[in-house]
Amino acid sequence: MKIWVDADACPRVIKDILYRAADRKKVQLTLVANQPMHTPASPHIDSLVVEAGFDVADDKIVALMQSGDLVITADIPLAAAAIKKAGHALNPRGEFYTEDNIHERLAVRNMLDELRGCGVETGGPPAFSSCDKQAFANQLDRFLAKH
Repeated sequence: MKIWVDADACPRVIKDILYRAADRKKVQLTLVANQPMHTPASPHIDSLVVEAGFDVADDKIVALMQSGDLVITADIPLAAAAIKKAGHALNPRGEFYTEDNIHERLAVRNMLDELRGCGVETGGPPAFSSCDKQAFANQLDRFLAKH
């Protein structure tokens, strides 16, 4: 099992949690981004730089991941693709995307996208909080304990 991170938009505090978990559990962690990323020196942590462009990092993660891998992303279409490949997807706020909830999340995302396209102000997600950080750390720990 490997962990793949959609790293361009992933909060630094979440990356730090992932670095510690990868070393502690000896799990391969790969950050995928369209710019070079500084990562700690570790045999378990690396990064992959892809070309800039819409969904290039997402597409690379989907191409490289395998069944059972964990993808860290807030991108709902990427989460859906990971689930379709029998992987797992966890967002930085500590919510697992599953077969049961991904279709609803995609529908809401698409509806909000259409509203924004019509000029409606839909707002963005709430600010990242310490509760989000704790929820992520707890979910990651539970997941790694099972796998």
